[in-house]
Amino acid sequence: MKNQFIFGYGSLVNQATHDYETSLTARLSGWKRIWRHTETNPVAFLTTEPDVNYDIDGLIIQVAHENPALELREQAYKRADVSHITSHDHPGPTHIHTYTLVRDQHGPASRDRPILLSYLDVVVQGYFREFGEDGVQHFFETTEGWDTPVLDDRADPSYPRHQKLMPNETGLTDSWLAKLSAVVK
Repeated sequence: MKNQFIFGYGSLVNQATHDYETSLTARLSGWKRIWRHTETNPVAFLTTEPDVNYDIDGLIIQVAHENPALELREQAYKRADVSHITSHDHPGPTHIHTYTLVRDQHGPASRDRPILLSYLDVVVQGYFREFGEDGVQHFFETTEGWDTPVLDDRADPSYPRHQKLMPNETGLTDSWLAKLSAVVK
């Protein structure tokens, strides 16, 4: 039987947000990250979509075939099989899915649905811990939608899996938002 993995490209990269034991760094070819929203969510969040001009780094996380907690966490998404386009160092045969939004069921992130800074901080912390500063740079460069406003909720985090960050980690987020001329409100 093949091992079942999920390719995480956002908050799942931050291992402090989950308790899965087996995770490995990986690269998904021909996909990009993008900030989007659904009508049922008041804020923007990351999704992926095919784009031959991009490759994105993340983690493959081994999961049980039936995993109610993960399905609840990712309930806005559908699964897409990316087994054949994900490179990794797992020694055995693997079956890899990623979570993606159904294109006609979501829209671009907007002024009314901002990016939560507490969510972005979690993602950046995960990339920094797994891939270093180069990984953080790659995250920002392979993600679209930075014209979406960012809501500074650090003092009172709205993201349910927010984490305590070190000053150098928040500094990475802040410096990249400045480089991208993102609007933080």
